[in-house]
Amino acid sequence: MVKSLKGKIFVVDDNIDTDQIIPAEYLTLVPSKPDEYEKLGSYAMIGLPDRYGKFISPGEMKTAYPIIIAGENFGCGSSREHAPIALGASGVRAVIAQSYARIFFRNCSATGELYPWESSDRLCDILKTGQEVTIDFENNLLIEHSQDKTYQLKSLGEVRPVIDAGGLFPYARQTGMIPS
Repeated sequence: MVKSLKGKIFVVDDNIDTDQIIPAEYLTLVPSKPDEYEKLGSYAMIGLPDRYGKFISPGEMKTAYPIIIAGENFGCGSSREHAPIALGASGVRAVIAQSYARIFFRNCSATGELYPWESSDRLCDILKTGQEVTIDFENNLLIEHSQDKTYQLKSLGEVRPVIDAGGLFPYARQTGMIPS
C-alpha cells in the first residue's frame, strides 16, 4: 500500500478533456502490448495548448512530473480508458483536481493507473509547474516543499485499495470476489 508520493508537479486548469490527455489519433495503440503501452505514454498530454509547456520533454518517453494538479472537470470528454492509461504509462501516479468527470474518475480506479485525489482548494491557481510536493496518503495531505505549505485533500475512500491492487480485476481476485 502506497503511503506517500513525492515528485514534481505539472499544473493545468479547468476542463482538460480526454482529447487533450490523449488525442484520438493515438487510440489505435493497444495498452496491453508493452511497447504500445510505453508509446501511448509518450503521447500523454500532447493535445494541451502550448501555454502549459511540455509535459514530456522532446526525445523522452516519460514525464518528469509524476503528479498533475488540475482545476475543475479534469478528464471530461469521452469515456475512453486510454486517458488514465496514457497518463500512467507516461509516469504519472496521481492527479489532484478540484473535480473530475465521473467516467474519468471511475476509469482511474478500474485501470489502477492513477490516484484521483480531490482538493477543495483551487491548487491550480496556487501552485506552479515544477514545484516539488509530497502527497501523504495516510493523512490526506499535499505538502508543497519550497514554502512548506500543507493542503488538505479529500479521502480516496474505497477507491484507494482498488488502485493499490492495480485495478478492478486484480482487486476482485485479491479479495476473493473472483477466483485467482
